[in-house]
Amino acid sequence: MKLLVHNILTSKCLKGVKVGYPLAIKAEEVTTSVVDFNTEFIQRIIPKLEWNVLKEACDNVMENGYLPNELTENYSNDEELLKKIHHVLMEIEIIKGNLVCPETGRSFPITNGIPNMLLNEDEV
Repeated sequence: MKLLVHNILTSKCLKGVKVGYPLAIKAEEVTTSVVDFNTEFIQRIIPKLEWNVLKEACDNVMENGYLPNELTENYSNDEELLKKIHHVLMEIEIIKGNLVCPETGRSFPITNGIPNMLLNEDEV
């Protein structure tokens, strides 16, 4: 599961959950791959991200402090920062672990890089 995907996942469909976001990450296996850098894509995706959620996920899965706490206004001109964001969003992948609902503690397994967000009948 890429951290780009994590940034949009929620457990709001669980019975009794009002927000269900952000899901906590309990990574057991993380891998890195090489993906071609696309400046335009990264520049366009950044405004759609929840920065604090991405920063926390990055700190959890990678080294703490890899991304800045806040984005500067001219981030789109900072190629070094754009490459770091690209690395976090596109090249880091959680292969095995769990996503945990912040409201209920319900755990969703990640297996072979795929989060299983299916609910049991009594959870809907």
